Amino acid sequence: MAVTSLSGAFRHSRCCRHKIWQLFLGPLTDSVSKSYSSYRRPGSLPEKKPSWRKIDFSFKKGIDTLKTQLKLLMQETKDHLVGPEGRQFTEYILEQTKVVWVFRTQEDLKKWVISSDVEIGGKSEVYLTLSRNNQTALLYGTLNTEVPRDGETQYSGYCSMRSRPLVGSFAKKKYLDWSNFNCLYLRVRGDGRPWMINIYTDPYFSHHKDDLYNYFMFTRGGPYWEDIKIPFSKFFLSSRGRIQDNQQPLWLDKISTLGFTLGDKVNGPFQLEIDFIGLINDRAHTEEFAYEKYYLNP
Repeated sequence: MAVTSLSGAFRHSRCCRHKIWQLFLGPLTDSVSKSYSSYRRPGSLPEKKPSWRKIDFSFKKGIDTLKTQLKLLMQETKDHLVGPEGRQFTEYILEQTKVVWVFRTQEDLKKWVISSDVEIGGKSEVYLTLSRNNQTALLYGTLNTEVPRDGETQYSGYCSMRSRPLVGSFAKKKYLDWSNFNCLYLRVRGDGRPWMINIYTDPYFSHHKDDLYNYFMFTRGGPYWEDIKIPFSKFFLSSRGRIQDNQQPLWLDKISTLGFTLGDKVNGPFQLEIDFIGLINDRAHTEEFAYEKYYLNP
């Protein structure tokens, strides 16, 4: 009798602990999974395993990570005391040109991420490698506009390349400050296909997380390099592929990522070679914004 009551009390306490655990962590894990859920193909079952169960709880890894993050924090503090981006203020404010990305080693390629419509069940292919002379990046692949047979997807056929967002110490968000410049400058060699340049700025509100600033890049093909200069005033605001009526200028002090997208609906191979991506301050360009802005309730 005593053993039975003891086992019943143990089951009751375990049930209470499980309910308390769900009470505190259940809403948290559900809200996180709903807010930051990744794409799930139509027809596939949702993942029931909560994200916190995937964490590898290791004391040694935790200590090593803490040491690494503290070193990064010390370096960031030193750079902040010296000046913007760890340079003298006079050097920073008088800068007229700047090279942001070059492609000379494999470490330079690791700063970029490639993707295609394979994520939604498509058949396009994209690859990113160094060229034969190890001095430029070669983005190539095959575009395929065949729509996945899942009953819901209506369009397909895209390939993209995007820079990785900067991360500071303790997973702190960092941004690129391009406020001293007014033009994007690239040296590329393409095959005649048109590309879309995408700039993502970190928004203040979560419902703006799909906002992008876009502009077109037309390559002429052939064996010759092409120098392309695009003023930031030409970039227009879009959200989920739709151009917005309420246009706003690009926030140059909160640049998160820059990317290239190919989606011209022409099946076949493509190739884009990139030498460098930089910035210039063109004093002859005085345009602030190229599109009409709506002033609501002045």
